[in-house]
Amino acid sequence: MTDAARDPTYVESRRRLGFVTLLYLYGSLFVVAAIVLIPLLTTALGGFKALGDLRVNPFGLPAEWQWANYWDILASVRYWRMLGNSLLIAVMTVAMTVAVGAMAAFAFAHIRFFGANFLLNYFLIGLMFPIATAILPLFIRIRDLGLLDSYFGVVLPQVAFGLAMSILLFRNFFRNVPHELFEAAFMDGSGYIRFFWYVTLPLSRPILATVAIVSFVNSWNNYIMPLIMLNSQEKFPWPLGIMIYQGEFSTAWQLVLAFITLTILPTVIVFFAAQKHIVAGLTAGAVKG
Repeated sequence: MTDAARDPTYVESRRRLGFVTLLYLYGSLFVVAAIVLIPLLTTALGGFKALGDLRVNPFGLPAEWQWANYWDILASVRYWRMLGNSLLIAVMTVAMTVAVGAMAAFAFAHIRFFGANFLLNYFLIGLMFPIATAILPLFIRIRDLGLLDSYFGVVLPQVAFGLAMSILLFRNFFRNVPHELFEAAFMDGSGYIRFFWYVTLPLSRPILATVAIVSFVNSWNNYIMPLIMLNSQEKFPWPLGIMIYQGEFSTAWQLVLAFITLTILPTVIVFFAAQKHIVAGLTAGAVKG
């Protein structure tokens, strides 16, 4: 131990620095948590208020708890139908995004072929363009394919725009699968397909969970694509259900807030339940060694 380390003044200064650092970290976490949680709590509490109370007291506790706001929505057949439509669209989007993205990323990670880098960059260009920029050509293409007012008219564009991120995440993970496993599998007579199915996928559960959850949340909250592609109210997902409470001259904002709270609650629960897998999938392969 050095003389400086034995100095009481040095030890005290180090202790104060550690305390200040800890205070700064916890303070930052508190601010970030408040930024995230306050809108959620305000939305949930707003669903328990009457319209007049919501206008004069948007952030406080309800003057009188209006439990009927939530109960009327839960008792509505339309709400559960929209929830079912959202679930169906999200599950189809997740299944296709994970399947296509994993296979494409495996090819980019382990198979060398002419034009691989060009094709990969072509896919990754999709990260630069939001859905809104391509909504007109997408609408024309979906119309020409005869998929307007169908679930696939919403699912296929969502999968297309989700492939860029999924391929990027999958490829980074697959490239860190030990090369020795690859060589051993080929020595045993395994091909690319068997190695992908029996070796790569079982080792890729964290990144599979990450891509699946991100795709699910994006699909669940997507508004513009169902708005453009769907016409039948029987096929509307929950984001379009908010229009039910909007009249020509007024909007029942307390019911809108209650509806939003009930419909985002499943994704919040899924996200918190699977956050360990999300973090593991995003950090896997970040450090090689």
